Amino acid sequence: SEFTEQAPLSAVPVELETISQNLWQGNMFLNEEFTLKNLINQRQNYPYPIIHLATHAKFNSGNVSNSYIQLWDEKLRLNQVRKLGWSQPPVELLVLSACQTAVGNKEAELGFAGFAVATGVKSVLASLWLVSDEGTLGLMTEFYSHLGNVNIKAEVLRQTQLAMLRGKVVIED
Repeated sequence: SEFTEQAPLSAVPVELETISQNLWQGNMFLNEEFTLKNLINQRQNYPYPIIHLATHAKFNSGNVSNSYIQLWDEKLRLNQVRKLGWSQPPVELLVLSACQTAVGNKEAELGFAGFAVATGVKSVLASLWLVSDEGTLGLMTEFYSHLGNVNIKAEVLRQTQLAMLRGKVVIED
């Protein structure tokens, strides 16, 4: 939620706590704990079926190493995704709760989402456009609250989007 070179994401602590403590049982790693080393170590020690990254991301043209997901103290480059061990065993769902993580270009047509699938992740939820921090909080909490009720993740996302369009998802306080 806090970065040295990027704008803060004030809704991220609420998003992560709500998902990891109330909707799905899991661990959250915020700010200083959100490092590449910890991401790799956690996955090696516990094969999380869902990995949720709520952070900044930037897809830049040119070499794949120009694009990144922002961690606490460094950038996770697109060409480093294969090193994360997300295929052993395969991650069931990777959520990239950040801007433009599904965007690609001719050097890396798949973007972060497609690159993750190419490394063995079974399903990825990512964004094609810029998203608001608060809107993402609403989308993610609604999505996770229904994820266990429907077998098809795309259907859960569709239902979540419809609930948002109908004004059934509200962020207060």
